[in-house]
Parts: sequence; C-alpha cells; structure tokens
Amino acid sequence: MTGSTDAGLEQYLAGFLTPERRARIEAVLGQRTRRLAVVLEDVFQAHNASAILRTCDALGLQDVHVVEARNRYRTNPQVDLGASRWLTVHRHASLDACLTALRQQGYRLLAASPHAQGQAPEEVDVTSPTAVLMGTEEQGLSSAALAAVDGCVRVPMYGFTESLNVSVCAALILRELGRRLRQQPSAWRLSGSEQAALRLEWYRRSIRGADLIVARRAADAAAPP
Repeated sequence: MTGSTDAGLEQYLAGFLTPERRARIEAVLGQRTRRLAVVLEDVFQAHNASAILRTCDALGLQDVHVVEARNRYRTNPQVDLGASRWLTVHRHASLDACLTALRQQGYRLLAASPHAQGQAPEEVDVTSPTAVLMGTEEQGLSSAALAAVDGCVRVPMYGFTESLNVSVCAALILRELGRRLRQQPSAWRLSGSEQAALRLEWYRRSIRGADLIVARRAADAAAPP
C-alpha cells in the first residue's frame, strides 16, 4: 500500500513542476551512485565541509557520513549553495557507530591521509562499495580511524608542500574514484526503488510549500464524501 501511495503522491507533485525540472531530476538520478561514499570525521570548518558537499553533489555521490564526536557539523550556505539539499547526510555521534554501519552495508573503508603509505586514486580498486574517510583540517584522521580502515589513499605530490586542504584533497580523490567507478558495469547506479525514493524527496524539495500541499491533499483524501 505504501508503494502505491508514494507513486500517487509522486504523480500528484509532478504536476507542480515544469517538464524541464522533471527532466533535470531524472538526468541527475540516472547518474547518482551509492557505491562511493564519504566520511567526514570531525571536520570543524564550515566552509570545508560545505565545499566537500558541493563536490559530492557535482560528482553524483549521494551519501555523506558525518562523525561529530568532537566537532559539531556545520555548513556555510554561501559555499554549500544548496548542494546538501540533494544529498543524504548521515550524522553519527561516534566514529565506531559510523564505521559499524558502513561495514554492515558492505563498504570497504579507505583513509585519505598524506602521511600514510597509500595508493594513488588511480590505483584503488573500485569494484566494491567504498567509503573514503576525511579528517580534521590540522590533525587529519584520528588514530582510531586509521587503525580501523582497510587501506589508505593519497594524492601524489611532487613539490615542497606535503599536504592539501581537506576539501581540495576530497575533490581530487573523489573525482578520480568516481570516474573509474563509472567505467564499471551499470551496478554503480541506484536501484529503481532508490531512485523512486529520491525522486519523491527531490520533488518535495523542489516545490515551495510542498509540506502544506501534501498535508492538504491528505486532508482532502480523508474528508468524508
């Protein structure tokens, strides 16, 4: 019953969107993936967190996991520019809770660390679901995070600079992993049910006053004839 109800609501809300907007949503859904995810461990500068969210949306990555053990997750609207509205942001009170959830979903965990003996992005195996962990701006990932991962990925550097801003590092790593992921068979795409759930969510987020529209429709349906 829920599936048919959601389908009816989706069709109803579609009438409030232009054909161009619906086509844009379909195009983005067709390029979305959950096989590559990002974990932000206590990133405390809002502009960095926001820049990473924009990168994830631009590259078609749906899931961002935020660990808030020490620092509260915040975004900068002037940097985010609404990107987080189209992402699924999972918030975790502890690193252990986050990594346990990811492992239960079958993710392999990779640490982004400039000081680790890790693989370059073009060497990383992308045939299985992968989550890339990013640490704080000054200290990087915690020792607990580094001890828990399955491997490390690093951006090769050839100058005197030994590290990059976390948002720049994220963009470089995720761009290459995403590019290679999309060269794999179509298993990287969202399932039909995942697309349907996101489509409905994005319809609601695209319509001004959507909650009132949905509530009014429900009230009309419940009213006696």
